[in-house]
Amino acid sequence: MLTRLKLTLLLSVLVALSAAAQDPYIISGKIYDSLNNQSLAGASIRIKNSNSGTVAKDDGSFQIKTTQKLPLTLIVTSIGYKTQEFTVTETAGSGLTLSLNSQSLLVDQVVVTASRVSESILRSPVTIEKLDLRAIKESPAPTFFDALENVKGVQMTTLSLGYKVLNTRGFAGTTNSRFLQMVDGVDNISPGIGAPIANAVGPTELDIESVELIPGAASALYGLNAVNGIANLKTKSPFKYPGLSVYQKVGVNHVDDKDHDASIYSETAVRWAQVLGKKFAYKINASYSQGTDWIADNTHDQYFDVGNKTNAGLANNPAADLINRYGDEYNSDLKTLTLAGKKYDVSRTGYLEKDLTDYSIKNSKVDLSLHYKPNENTEVSYTYRIGTVSNYYQRGNRIRLDGEQIQQHAFDIKGQDFEIKAYYTNENTGNNSFNFRPLGENIDMAFKKSNQWWSDYTAAFNSAYASNGGNVDASLQAARASADNGRYIPGTKAFDSVRNQIIHTNNWDTVGAALILKSAFVHTEGQYDFSRIIPWVQILVGGNYRNYIVTPDGNNYVNPASFIDPKEGNKDFNYYSYGGFIQATKNLFNEKLRISASVRVDKSEYFDPKVNPRISIVYSPQQQHNFRASFQNGYRFPTLFEGFAYVNNGGVRRLGGLKVTSQHLNVFENSYINTSVTAFKNAVNKDVNGGMNQNAAITQESKLLVKSTYDYIQPEHINSFEVGYKGILFNNKLFVDIDYYFSGYDHFIGQLDVTQPYKGTIGVNDSTAFYAYNGGKQVNKFKMWTNSKSVVTNQGVEAGITYNFYKKFNISANASYAAIANISSSDAFTPAFNTPSWITNVSIGNREVLKNTGFNIGWHWQTAFYWNSPLAAGEVPAYGSIDAQVNYRIPKLFSTIKLGGTNIFNKKYYQYLGGPVVGGFYYFTIVFDTNTKQK
Repeated sequence: MLTRLKLTLLLSVLVALSAAAQDPYIISGKIYDSLNNQSLAGASIRIKNSNSGTVAKDDGSFQIKTTQKLPLTLIVTSIGYKTQEFTVTETAGSGLTLSLNSQSLLVDQVVVTASRVSESILRSPVTIEKLDLRAIKESPAPTFFDALENVKGVQMTTLSLGYKVLNTRGFAGTTNSRFLQMVDGVDNISPGIGAPIANAVGPTELDIESVELIPGAASALYGLNAVNGIANLKTKSPFKYPGLSVYQKVGVNHVDDKDHDASIYSETAVRWAQVLGKKFAYKINASYSQGTDWIADNTHDQYFDVGNKTNAGLANNPAADLINRYGDEYNSDLKTLTLAGKKYDVSRTGYLEKDLTDYSIKNSKVDLSLHYKPNENTEVSYTYRIGTVSNYYQRGNRIRLDGEQIQQHAFDIKGQDFEIKAYYTNENTGNNSFNFRPLGENIDMAFKKSNQWWSDYTAAFNSAYASNGGNVDASLQAARASADNGRYIPGTKAFDSVRNQIIHTNNWDTVGAALILKSAFVHTEGQYDFSRIIPWVQILVGGNYRNYIVTPDGNNYVNPASFIDPKEGNKDFNYYSYGGFIQATKNLFNEKLRISASVRVDKSEYFDPKVNPRISIVYSPQQQHNFRASFQNGYRFPTLFEGFAYVNNGGVRRLGGLKVTSQHLNVFENSYINTSVTAFKNAVNKDVNGGMNQNAAITQESKLLVKSTYDYIQPEHINSFEVGYKGILFNNKLFVDIDYYFSGYDHFIGQLDVTQPYKGTIGVNDSTAFYAYNGGKQVNKFKMWTNSKSVVTNQGVEAGITYNFYKKFNISANASYAAIANISSSDAFTPAFNTPSWITNVSIGNREVLKNTGFNIGWHWQTAFYWNSPLAAGEVPAYGSIDAQVNYRIPKLFSTIKLGGTNIFNKKYYQYLGGPVVGGFYYFTIVFDTNTKQK
């Protein structure tokens, strides 16, 4: 009886305790600075081994509702403070007073992107940079995305005020398909373009929490095309950051600009987030910006740069090919004319870019996220993003994106050991986007067809030459004026009418310039961490699948099946890839040594599977000293445009390198390399001008022609080795991060210019040399995507320091050196490195130099470097710029005001040939945030 009573009482207690444990209760308290006892707004409080957490309010107070059994552990983090753990017992669940010890530096951060699991940034196996919330707020850059330019190892290329391209470790480009940009782990790519459109559909200034950036190869874990690096833009959770936020920026650019009056820039953003009950939360973001873009007006003549010599010695080059003038291109709008018994190259006149557009830019974007926590360890979320953008972009040519729209649906389930993602992205360039080159060419063609224009030019030259006593230069100018008589003049109604017609016509060859891209992709991925099942080693496995859906427009993309069956021409086609990885990590010698190894296999349609291994070692003799070394390889599969492009642009077809796209044209098997055709024509013209018969000259100089031996496109490959050190010195006041890398590329993907005789076989028929010289309709010209035959190695050193001194003053500096180490052999095209040898950044600031007042001043400098792209090649000058900001916080109004500027001394520069000239940008920002993160 007594035993039964004891058992009954014990069971009752257990049931009561179980019931109590299942009922929600509140943990509350305040967070303080241990030194000055000031409250810490914005501190993050999270229950260990759980997703439950919150952020401290402006007075340092917090509340967490939980059902987790006591005792439990709270993990408290705050920027600039050491992460600490506090145990909560049954008797101390409310009214807690928690004090944090100052860390002095941003060294106790956690990152996920480097290994796909949470880890200390100090012990990351590869170089990784993190731009956190405080760094974003203190940066003088006008946006968080602009602030990335000052991160160690980052090169920024400005295509537009609203379109900037990230790159690290060399081989930059205006379409950087080697660099993966994500938002909360979701690829931010524009499917048709093959790269992100900067932050056009990404987080607003109010919703960004941090940015994690990996310079260099990361294909071993992320596959896809992450051979030059990754940026992961992480947004704020509505559970941690509820409330209303409003952002307004007003700026001005084109100050003291000869090409444009001073212009106002405006950006407005609103964020609303709410927690409903204990399991559901949502957030809504919306922003709109508009302004006037920087202007591209480089009038350098490229005719002689590419090897043309026929017009040498003339005072005014009649075949001038100015970088930002379109319709005068040497490779399609040029003809060799016989004038007064001599050979001269003559091109159409074309139009300057600034005469073809108004440089207006705008960007509207909205996102909605729904979050649900079925339990404390699992979170389910759905996010919808839509962005519409009008700005300027460059691929082979400069392009006006006008109404480009990208939509994205993303679903995510994240548990304690696993995560599953699925998302769908589609894009539509709208009805008003266009390509500048065919626009300029076809306005000229609408005025007068080229054969008629050259005939008129020849007649006018002969007339002028006869009347002016044989003055060649004067006759050439008179001939152009005569042939151009009646052409459309910018600013007139007739010009505007024909321009409007051409930008809405989808045929770049002779009549149109419209850019129409309608493409999409679906992507699924998942990973599982076996650490709790296999505790002695961390095993992480994952995989992904992606399928592109392309709608042919008959210009950019053509369904390859239509080459066999024309009825397939209007049907969508697909391009898929899939892959998987496994990673093992083991800590040894009391966690002083961490060894990690991973292997990934990727398969893309049309290619064999590729294996990407990575091995890394991190040695930490003490917590504040961490040495790392890693080796990995990676593959980059061709983008949609590189594989399937079929654009006929002014008589030059940009041709995808896949066999399914180009085999029927026989261009890879039967064409001359364009540089050899140029040398051949120069020699023939010189012989003819010296008195030789033209046919004899062609026969004699045909030995200069070089047949292309390049093959169909293959994946690009990189091997990369890296060593580095992260350390904290001088009583936690100095943070040092330095790395050295060495990489080797083979099968580098690029474009090769070739000329194909319209009939005959090279090496069999002598007539092919005559066709190559005559040009016009006797040849087909291509820019074909293929692989370099060289093995190119590059190396670099990146170093950064951060030092805290006197009260809250902080100075940071970083420098990056990058260079080509070796090119194994001569090649018809050398991979474009497009990177300064040195990039440096220095900043000094104090987040509270006076009460509620902070400032920051930054200096950026980079050396001159050689730029090579399909649009232009040549040297980009060195430049330096200074940015500054001062901010004032008004805690009672939950507000911050910020006054700042970039390039404040308005020293004009450009970051690539053909790109816009960047001047000073000056702005004023006010932020209202009911869940203010001021500290």
